Amino acid sequence: MKQNQQHIQKNTLNNGITLIVTENPTTEIIAGKIFLRHAGSLWESTHQAGVFHLLASVMSKGTNKLSSLEIAEKVESMGALLSIDTSSDYFLVSMKTITDDFTEIFNLAAEILRFPSFPEKEIELEKKITLQNLLSQKEQPFNIAFSQLREMIYGQHPYSFSTLGTEKTIQDLTIADLKYYHEKHFRPDNLVISLAGKIDLHQAISMVEKTFGHWKTSSIPTTEINPYPLYAQSSYKKIEQSNQQTIIMMGYLVPEMKHPDYATLKLLTTYLGNGLSSRLFVELREKRGLAYDVSSFYPTRLDKSQFVVYMGTSPDNTEIGKEGLYNEVKRLREEKLSLEELKTTKNKILGQYALGKQTNGEFAQIFGWYETLGLGIEYDTIFPQQITNVTLEDIQRVANDYFQDDFLCTSIVGN
Repeated sequence: MKQNQQHIQKNTLNNGITLIVTENPTTEIIAGKIFLRHAGSLWESTHQAGVFHLLASVMSKGTNKLSSLEIAEKVESMGALLSIDTSSDYFLVSMKTITDDFTEIFNLAAEILRFPSFPEKEIELEKKITLQNLLSQKEQPFNIAFSQLREMIYGQHPYSFSTLGTEKTIQDLTIADLKYYHEKHFRPDNLVISLAGKIDLHQAISMVEKTFGHWKTSSIPTTEINPYPLYAQSSYKKIEQSNQQTIIMMGYLVPEMKHPDYATLKLLTTYLGNGLSSRLFVELREKRGLAYDVSSFYPTRLDKSQFVVYMGTSPDNTEIGKEGLYNEVKRLREEKLSLEELKTTKNKILGQYALGKQTNGEFAQIFGWYETLGLGIEYDTIFPQQITNVTLEDIQRVANDYFQDDFLCTSIVGN
């Protein structure tokens, strides 16, 4: 990891664009990620939830110079990959192609980013597809339970909504809304461009300046996070449905990624629910046969996150399954892990972290992501050290700070 770190360089262009280059001369493939800071559902107004997802869906459907078909043909003729996505905390354009074609695909991505034409027919089509996806989610017990849990934890905070938005907000979105969000958020000083492959910093600077250098920074101040106050509180909701399995989810409001307890919470979610050796899997599925599926997750977020444990169980086992899930979290407050459990969990999370940085696409993603979220590329070496430094006392303290009954939100879908 330290060896790779030496080949990673960062530069800030005159118009505010942050450029990160990971040199890898051993392959003829270049992967690129263009992150947009201050974009994603965290920056959406509640009545316009899903606007960034709709933007991601329609921006490649036409520009001032190119039609949707011409864009598709350009990508296919190069055998390249080009995709546009959004998330809770950022907007992302991903590219991958052979070295000789990368400048062309990069210029195409720039054209899409800067000059989308927002064809009305394409917008209406993407709205219909989004509405169909929202309806499909309402037929899936897991998604219903998770949506209900998000609402309990987050209330009117933007994280409460799916990145797709809601049926009402999607139906109400207009071309004017898309143009407004595009003009407000798509600006050079919000861009983090992360490249990995057979390209050096000098070549990358030349390419980016030629493509984006004349794009001027807006005089409008950068949009900050909407100030939605969040407070941990207890809540319980159950939706009765006749399903083959009952979904049980328990969640807690927990700190964001820049908080000192972030690494400890990441270690905890690995210990509880990551893989066949995790505590939830061993105790509730292997030993007691209560769970069809059982796991935990703790998303990395700019604003406060959620720590969730869940299981799918037989309707006959709903109550005993709920008790079992609760007790495994409670044990973290009352009993320290063993030194061997702590060591094994650290090895697992550090091993998975190292394995997640094998391809150019993974390098471009992780360094661009860290920079976009305000941690900097240095966090690649800081995070493993933070994991290494977690103690048994840290784990029990964090469990007692955040996993109290007064903070527990429970969402159940089934019988």
